[in-house]
Amino acid sequence: MRERPPSGHARREARAGFLWIQPWLVGFLLFSIVPSGMALFLSFTNWSGGDLEWIGLENYVTIFTNDPIFWQSLKVTFIFVVLYLPLSLLVGFGLAMLMNQRFVGMTVFRTIYYLPSVLSGVAVTVLWGFVFHRDFGVINGVLALVGVEPIPWLNSQGWVIPAIVIMQLWAVGSSVVIYLGGLQSVPTELYEAASLDGAGWWQTLRAVTLPMMSPVILLQLILGLIGTFQIFTQAFIMTKGGPDYGSYFFSLYIYDVAFKELRLGYACALSMILFVTILLLTAVFLRTSNRWVYYAAEKRSS
Repeated sequence: MRERPPSGHARREARAGFLWIQPWLVGFLLFSIVPSGMALFLSFTNWSGGDLEWIGLENYVTIFTNDPIFWQSLKVTFIFVVLYLPLSLLVGFGLAMLMNQRFVGMTVFRTIYYLPSVLSGVAVTVLWGFVFHRDFGVINGVLALVGVEPIPWLNSQGWVIPAIVIMQLWAVGSSVVIYLGGLQSVPTELYEAASLDGAGWWQTLRAVTLPMMSPVILLQLILGLIGTFQIFTQAFIMTKGGPDYGSYFFSLYIYDVAFKELRLGYACALSMILFVTILLLTAVFLRTSNRWVYYAAEKRSS
């Protein structure tokens, strides 16, 4: 059957919508597309703020064959991602399920828990630097009450990444809000049907809640992956990448190369590698999502 052409009203609405998104499109072009294209071009040069010299793939060859700090920063970043990302998904989802219950004062509790997400990253990092202090920190003070020796949180290669993971988990309030919105959109009749079938809490979680929440979990996984790979402020403020490059994240390495060594072309090449790494991992998650993500609309249409 031949499709009917859009009416004049529909065309006017389309033009109006396109007009209203022009500021965003202009901003996206000027502040995202153009800088990204320039960074890609500069990654093939040895630019340091002066004259440009085209060197082709030399920056990339140096990165992969003669730059041990690159591999160290990449390893540290991957370790942090592997530790933090699953924990953030579990903690955020668990807190959202708790906040989805009906208790007196739950609205106040939701607001309080979300507050850390809107605080300044630098101020929060400075605060946590005092919390993790080996001699005067709150955490070691509490551990001392049960006879645990002081832990050098920020002065040990083995403890600095767990310390940053703990600090990041404190601010999962923004993801909790997204989870909470997803939980409240699950049709109540599904829970009623599960209850009538005699399903317990665990069976209901597996058969109803998790399948219906799987698109939200995928969204959180992708957003968390992108944000986690770009972690910078915490290490820059608290540890400067130490001790012994134990918290020298990839973004911090890019910053040092660009603004301390003024090797801007090399830094652009590092940025492109970070971009491709995130892009490939995102593509893998999206490509494999059809095995575990359930879309109710697609099921109904089929």
